[in-house]
Amino acid sequence: MHNTSGLTSSLTWAFEQNDDKITLRLTGALSRKTLLPLWEQRYSFLSADKIARQQVIWELADLTRIDSAGFALLCDFLHHCQTQAQMQIIQNAPEQFLTLADLLGLSKWIDPFLQQNGKN
Repeated sequence: MHNTSGLTSSLTWAFEQNDDKITLRLTGALSRKTLLPLWEQRYSFLSADKIARQQVIWELADLTRIDSAGFALLCDFLHHCQTQAQMQIIQNAPEQFLTLADLLGLSKWIDPFLQQNGKN
């Protein structure tokens, strides 16, 4: 698990791989102030070797806050994995995430990832 500094707005993440499934669990605030360490270490969990033919699950249940910069980063990760991963699922997307998708006109692009999880 990794952690950014700061008491009130921190981000931690955990990467788990089981058979053909990879889960990236984000906890805390995904924002302009917290995303740099995650961005810098992205290839440790999103390299072509790791995600090839894998189901990638983005677990967002413990995400307490997401701003437009955090949303953009997550969208960049989703886009990066689209051509290499077998499938991607966003689990437990917070309301802020869905609102940002609406505001930025990306709901139709995000929906298939949510629908895989039984959400619309």
